[in-house]
Amino acid sequence: MREEEVPESRRELRRQRRKERGIAGLVARLRLPGRSKKVTEELPPGEAVPKSRRELRAERRKKKGGGPAEFIMTIIVAFALVFGVVQPFIVQAFRIPSGSMIPTLEIKDRVLANKFIYRFTEPERGDIVVFDSIEDSDEDTLIKRVVGVEGDEIRVQGGLLFVNGQPQEEPYLNEDEPFRGYYGPTTVPEDHVFVMGDNRANSADSRVFGPVPYENIKGEAFARFWPISKIGGI
Repeated sequence: MREEEVPESRRELRRQRRKERGIAGLVARLRLPGRSKKVTEELPPGEAVPKSRRELRAERRKKKGGGPAEFIMTIIVAFALVFGVVQPFIVQAFRIPSGSMIPTLEIKDRVLANKFIYRFTEPERGDIVVFDSIEDSDEDTLIKRVVGVEGDEIRVQGGLLFVNGQPQEEPYLNEDEPFRGYYGPTTVPEDHVFVMGDNRANSADSRVFGPVPYENIKGEAFARFWPISKIGGI
């Protein structure tokens, strides 16, 4: 009788295949952490392993930066600091009540004013200041631009501002409604400033109520925080 090889049982065959695949799979996992065995076995030699969805999303977030969520969180933190901690002492928010500062500031814009700065220095020409009205019948807080300081001679001729006899360049004025009138001359008293709106034709300012004493000034406006599309310095 001819001797024949005894075929291995199905169980033994499956056990042998699992053993072989187990060794190959272990090596693949050690080389490529985070990749499935199926993906590894199907890749032809030398071909780059495709990135997972998680890695692709992480790369997109890195390229885009923090995104809207980070921007919103930054705004929230800034508001918390301004209104919860800083406001009583250094910075205060104000709402623009009128169009007297157009085009620099629009009605309903909101600005931040430095309340501390004039404890160390005096107002200068060009500063945009927030101050209490000096008229007894008016309790509003106003915002205007300083155009003259103590000792300055102020004169307006044909809409052109002269300070100490020198014509002033004022690129911030509202050119859509220019002021063509006349004022002065007048001299700014000690510890006072002369203020005017950038919208000269529609501004009740020192031409109406006179120079503003230092004690009425609440701070210097330095930034706009509303609307969001116009966030920035002023």
